Amino acid sequence: MSMRSQFLLAGLEAIHATRLHRVAPRFMTGVGAILTFHHVRPARTDCFQPSRNLEITPHFLDRLLTGIQENGEEIVSLDEAHRRLTEGDFARRFVVLTFDDGYRDCRDFAYPILRRHGVPFTIFAASRFAEGEGDLWWVALERAIAAQDKLAVTIAGRDYRFMLADAMARQGAFDTLYWALRALPDEAEMRAIVAAMAADAGVPTDAICREFCMDWGELGELARDPLVTLGTHSDSHIMLAKGAEEDTWADIEQGANRMEAALGTRPAHFCYPIGDHSSAGPRDFRMVADIGFKTALTTRRGALYPEHRDHLTALPRISVNGNHQKLRYAETLLSGVPTALANGFSRVDVE
Repeated sequence: MSMRSQFLLAGLEAIHATRLHRVAPRFMTGVGAILTFHHVRPARTDCFQPSRNLEITPHFLDRLLTGIQENGEEIVSLDEAHRRLTEGDFARRFVVLTFDDGYRDCRDFAYPILRRHGVPFTIFAASRFAEGEGDLWWVALERAIAAQDKLAVTIAGRDYRFMLADAMARQGAFDTLYWALRALPDEAEMRAIVAAMAADAGVPTDAICREFCMDWGELGELARDPLVTLGTHSDSHIMLAKGAEEDTWADIEQGANRMEAALGTRPAHFCYPIGDHSSAGPRDFRMVADIGFKTALTTRRGALYPEHRDHLTALPRISVNGNHQKLRYAETLLSGVPTALANGFSRVDVE
């Protein structure tokens, strides 16, 4: 577990121990929260799992949904959340469930649980992922590191060399390289470096997308269930803020166009790839609004407040962290108290 994750864990323990999440006033907890999920699948035994924080077990999802409902919070669709924000209907605090990237394990493991609980949820799929042509570069990076005992690579003129003797060394290499790659201003260069690393390690990358992501047929089958909303995650899952305006616009619009062509319905909701401050900003928020989406979701941390009615294309979310699969942590996060404290009680983050 990273130092940041351990720090977060300690904070959650402290808030839970003081019961602040139970007694905090509405100005801290907000009117609702949007939860972010990625993978839902049985726990793996691999020692090297650099993206462990992005996956939870089906058992934990089941317990989480039960806990939310027992806590008196209402799980609603993204359309209903939009209505409540625009109409100011805040009589009852609400929760929205969102699943990014369109991973097949969502269908195989999450969907049966969500259907049994009878709760609505949204899947955000990148069009090229659904067509089997997407670049899951973070998976390729993980596999390139796992396949070697040593690694040398140059990024932005800096040479990186690693001895990959064990899982801890591999985790350190992944963390260092991931953030060095994310810092590159040119995403095409970033992806090319990862592709070269994978090729040098003998790791095939052309089938990764099909291995992990649902295709249009699978997504369309899910979409026939009234509980399911499909949103677009762009066309090629690029970090939009790094692109020229015309390229960013094209990728957003193409994602919606391809989904409409494949499934017959135009998506009304958008989710920014990566979605943090470095990958989505004010220009992108305005662009998504101009294209016509009802809402757009970031990964900026926070609960929802009445003020978000004026910033529907820059909505924050709360990530369900796979390193913290205990109900007391989830309950504390969902309360909005940890993010309110972390944000200095600022309700809206749109800059």
